[in-house]
Amino acid sequence: MDGAGERPEVDIAVTDPRAPAARRCLQAYFGELAGRFDDGFDPGLSIPADDTELTLPAGLLLVATVAGDPAGCGALKFHANDDIAEVKRMWVSPAVRGLGLGRRLLAELEAQAARHGARLLRLETNRNLTEAIALYRAAGYAEVAAFNDEAYAHHWFEKRLQAR
Repeated sequence: MDGAGERPEVDIAVTDPRAPAARRCLQAYFGELAGRFDDGFDPGLSIPADDTELTLPAGLLLVATVAGDPAGCGALKFHANDDIAEVKRMWVSPAVRGLGLGRRLLAELEAQAARHGARLLRLETNRNLTEAIALYRAAGYAEVAAFNDEAYAHHWFEKRLQAR
């Protein structure tokens, strides 16, 4: 960043999960999980969130760019038979952490979920992702009993959304 206190331009947009910027973010996300989880990370052992599940109407993927470079992502999976959506694939590049990008991504995921009829957001996370746990708690997510069998999860959260 140039200049004291100058903030780079940030853009957050729904993006095709097959797009190069999306692929770059998702690969970095998986790589970071592999390095931070106690026993590494194998996407094949995790509950899937594949390209079709992250494309409307099944879900969506947000990609955040900072000064034009992919720097973060977050996804939603919608459930056709209820008003629950799941937050998946939340990641912010270490190079831009501290700019509030995680909070902005989460707020946009909440807005998108409400726009698409969700009234409850759920997510799960690993105990080693302490920044994520703090973010979710600060954003009003309550820790709840496990609602799925995600192999890598230690914490499950949910938040009621306001109707839009």
